[in-house]
Amino acid sequence: MLTVPEMGLQGLYIGSSPERSPVPSPPGSPRTQESCGIAPLTPSQSPKPEARAPQQASFSVVVAIDFGTTSSGYAFSFASDPEAIHMMRKWEGGDPGVAHQKTPTCLLLTPEGAFHSFGYTARDYYHDLDPEEARDWLYFEKFKMKIHSATDLTLKTQLEAVNGKTMPALEVFAHALRFFREHALQELREQSPSLPEKDTVRWVLTVPAIWKQPAKQFMREAAYLAGLVSRENAEQLLIALEPEAASVYCRKLRLHQLLDLSGRAPGGGRLGERRSIDSSFRQAREQLRRYRHSRTFLVESGVGELWAEMQAGDRYVVADCGGGTVDLTVHQLEQPHGTLKELYKASGGPYGAVGVDLAFEQLLCRIFGEDFITTFKRQRPAAWVDLTIAFEARKRTAGPHRAGALNISLPFSFIDFYRKQRGHNVETALRRSSVNFVKWSSQGMLRMSCEAMNELFQPTVSGIIQHIEALLERPEVQGVKLLFLVGGFAESAVLQHAVQAALGTRGLRVVVPHDVGLTILKGAVLFGQAPGVVRVRRSPLTYGVGVLNRFVPGRHPPEKLLVRDGRRWCTDVFERFVAAEQSVALGEEVRRSYCPARPGQRRVLINLYCCATEDARFITDPGVRKCGALSLELEPADCGQDAAGPPPGRREIRAAMQFGDTEIKVTAVDVSTNRSVRASIDFLSN
Repeated sequence: MLTVPEMGLQGLYIGSSPERSPVPSPPGSPRTQESCGIAPLTPSQSPKPEARAPQQASFSVVVAIDFGTTSSGYAFSFASDPEAIHMMRKWEGGDPGVAHQKTPTCLLLTPEGAFHSFGYTARDYYHDLDPEEARDWLYFEKFKMKIHSATDLTLKTQLEAVNGKTMPALEVFAHALRFFREHALQELREQSPSLPEKDTVRWVLTVPAIWKQPAKQFMREAAYLAGLVSRENAEQLLIALEPEAASVYCRKLRLHQLLDLSGRAPGGGRLGERRSIDSSFRQAREQLRRYRHSRTFLVESGVGELWAEMQAGDRYVVADCGGGTVDLTVHQLEQPHGTLKELYKASGGPYGAVGVDLAFEQLLCRIFGEDFITTFKRQRPAAWVDLTIAFEARKRTAGPHRAGALNISLPFSFIDFYRKQRGHNVETALRRSSVNFVKWSSQGMLRMSCEAMNELFQPTVSGIIQHIEALLERPEVQGVKLLFLVGGFAESAVLQHAVQAALGTRGLRVVVPHDVGLTILKGAVLFGQAPGVVRVRRSPLTYGVGVLNRFVPGRHPPEKLLVRDGRRWCTDVFERFVAAEQSVALGEEVRRSYCPARPGQRRVLINLYCCATEDARFITDPGVRKCGALSLELEPADCGQDAAGPPPGRREIRAAMQFGDTEIKVTAVDVSTNRSVRASIDFLSN
């Protein structure tokens, strides 16, 4: 059966036929620019994916940036000693006497839009501005969530500062990444003055695993704009998935570095199944002997005691509970080298710690009125930031067994602004409201009961637990007995208690690393040193292209029939590259061959489609959408024809796509000259 990529162009040649056959697409079919006609050179059977070992560029140091919703930081390690992870130095600002290895994800720009500061410095400077002056400054916080929530993310997407002014999101992210680049390089120069800067640093950026390809590409574009790497050296930048990074780091942990929420001592029994009870995990003494031998090998090779206590095939869940999202991934340990295999595609949702902040804001709206809170945020943006900081401090002290109320300071400007706007004071507002669990203290603070504070957590915590429970019901996840709770929100005693109470009864052991807030950052450094540690991933979506196939009566719908020059074609056929939830190994390639439709053609552009199911037949089916474009740029010398070359329109361009990495990658080669062709996939200009 013959296939033709559906490009909607005249002069589109069927590559497997000795004759040139124009095959225009019918009216209403997806079209591309005129310069992008292609024809296939292979029959419709998809070539089997081929595995190719990923090539690693040389580098002297790995610098990882954990760009979080609420807090961010960087860490690094040298290739000469990859497991010696150097954390960033103490940040300026913050609470006196407290060592901060992360800084708030806050960016401050001048009224003209120039960079001023980031992190604690930005937060403190903005706090000290005169209220009237602050209205002109651009202060951004928790802006990472915009990338997750945007359904039409492009390079022109705008971000809104707290004063209501907007700025291109790409510039905002680039400002932040440039700050980390300069901060990290300065520290590297101080620690290793002889280290050359150019081409010796591998950068790693962390993103949620549930982010789609456009969001990942957006972060890469921001990194290019920030000067982390150049497009010509794109391999110097790795995108790391946050729960994967946490999983990589947890492989190195010793038992005393873990907190078992079940109350059992981590060293008092093997994590996961209690194999002394379940004899099915050791069927014979020989198997046990081999296991002990592999345990010794793993410990000596640097894999932590936790993993040495596990056997090949053991499964576990990593729940990355961050500021903006919860990310769930399921890994299987592969021995003897401790590589990881993803068992189910990453899942999760917007159930991060900011959900608690939103619940607090909704509480304020119930007390003081939504219109007042909206006006206050717009006209007193710096004071609003002060109020959120005060709430954050009390939120961190909340716990399921805490006794006594919590006091939340209201900025004086809030109290004064409310009196001027409403004509009465905040104490009167509290008395008149229907909220009876928040009182006014004589010290000028909101006094909230512990039960009320814990209630603010419930929608977010319930969403996390429901996602984990739904994941555990999947057949691919059966047999999991271990859950790692990681991420900044995992520090919350409220969340820890709720997860243990809900899942402990299922026989699931919930384990929290001691440095839970730094797990992803440290894991991202280790991932940068050895990105092949996650050997197999699951494709989150089905990807493919639209093609023309020979029409088969009874199999293809009549409305898809196209007759041209006596040939009968079926239009809009969805040719699949990879299926949703399909296991794809790192370095595994899906190859397709195409040729330009015209001599001298400079560019080949192929629309990509995706869907969440694996049974879509046509690109017009419900749920199938255009998600990007594969671009093949032909050099001028490649577009002409020499006497010894192939006939016009028959130049073969072989594209190889990889779906087993953290990003979808493509390379291409001109078969006739064996020269590389510039190839890329664009998910942002849809």
